[in-house]
Amino acid sequence: MNNGIEVVGNREAFYEFIRRLRNDERVQGGFLEQAAITPDQQATYMAKHGGRFVVALLQGDPVGYAGSIDGDIRVCTDPACWGKGVGKALILALVAKFPNSHARIKPDNKASVALFESCGFACVGNDGDLLLYRRPLGA
Repeated sequence: MNNGIEVVGNREAFYEFIRRLRNDERVQGGFLEQAAITPDQQATYMAKHGGRFVVALLQGDPVGYAGSIDGDIRVCTDPACWGKGVGKALILALVAKFPNSHARIKPDNKASVALFESCGFACVGNDGDLLLYRRPLGA
């Protein structure tokens, strides 16, 4: 637990929270793909990848999530909780479960760059138009 933040494994009860937060227009710009996700699409996706996600709880309520899909990290925090350590708690918990995970970040996404660097990630190059961040092994 960190700043009252608890990170737990994903479960079906969180699927709709994850979908609604992912569809929130305030967070869309941070994702590589902007697309509205339907409940059916979410159910299919979570059936396949749900075990690779963690969820942050603040006072028992979900406030963010992170996942490692094919080693690529996806992280999203409720805008009401930005700056409270939720993203960092999520990433640290996720890489504890999936240590070889990496992040591909849009170069203009300064908040994500700062977040991943605060978690010990460093830019190791580019993946097309994206910056590729990895954490040193053993970090």
